[in-house]
Amino acid sequence: MVSTGTSTTHIVRDRPRLAIRTSMSVTSTRSPRGFMRRATPWSRPRGLGGWKVLKPMSRSRNPGPWSVRCPVMGRLAEMFARHRVTGTGALMPFIVAGDPTLGDLPALLQALESAGADAVEIGIPFSDPIADGPLIAAAMHAALGRGTRVESVLERVRDCRDSIRLPLLAMVSVSIVDRLGGATFIEALSDAGFDGVIVPDADLDTIEPLVAAAEAADIGFSTLLAPDTSPERAARIASTAREFLYLLARRGITGERGDAPDLEGRVGRIREITALPLAAGFGISSAEHVATVVRDADGAIVGSALVRAIGEAVSSGEDLADAVVRFVEPLATAAHRSNPS
Repeated sequence: MVSTGTSTTHIVRDRPRLAIRTSMSVTSTRSPRGFMRRATPWSRPRGLGGWKVLKPMSRSRNPGPWSVRCPVMGRLAEMFARHRVTGTGALMPFIVAGDPTLGDLPALLQALESAGADAVEIGIPFSDPIADGPLIAAAMHAALGRGTRVESVLERVRDCRDSIRLPLLAMVSVSIVDRLGGATFIEALSDAGFDGVIVPDADLDTIEPLVAAAEAADIGFSTLLAPDTSPERAARIASTAREFLYLLARRGITGERGDAPDLEGRVGRIREITALPLAAGFGISSAEHVATVVRDADGAIVGSALVRAIGEAVSSGEDLADAVVRFVEPLATAAHRSNPS
């Protein structure tokens, strides 16, 4: 088995079998123990589709170099791979679609991109956000009151997708997914330009059809891992994720906290059961928090604090894009500071 960044390739006789979607070049060389394989990522994302053999594997004693082109390395996988190479962390802000209005979404995404965000989670509003604290819950209820609906969110993302290079993830309740039909809804997310989906309240025992639908639609599927999850259940949860694993940094609901979460020991244990990138959220609200998180995890997710900053900008009449850039830039700087460890 060889690992490169976020990818792991298992060699079975003459055929490589990809465990995590990516794109890589694989080279075979002779050694005293047999043929050794070395895998390295391609320099840029490749197209969709199956394996494309660039030079077939020879069965002779000296097969020489060979390469395979695997299914897509999407924006998310490429982003995490880039940060792993540079020893830096990713900043992944969370916003609510329709906050302050759905018409503001393109400008918000452009501001987040210019401020240094690496990916953006877009929460699709629903009426019972039980895991969210008062800030995000209020933003979701207000967005619903202004007429924000799933279809309008998808349409707005589709309209502005070509101007946004960032990976986009949809955070959506399982109630919405079930109402619209799992496979149909996930296909619609992919068509709109989303790179991944998180269904935080999906039941682990019934999640497999959603994972399969996401794979069929070439969209990443990420799952949440709570702090008090048993090792056995953690392994099951990790096995359902495809792009990254979302670590809940704290127990309880979302919201700002004064202290930074301590993830060191926990991240070490989780890395023993998965090679996926780990991004932590819940209660991360400052540059100091972000810097602490990315010492251990691969990414930091900031939600409530950004939602608060957006609300304050609207209340004061400040330019929304300027306020977002001013708030996010220090967080991005903290995440992107090289970690020598």
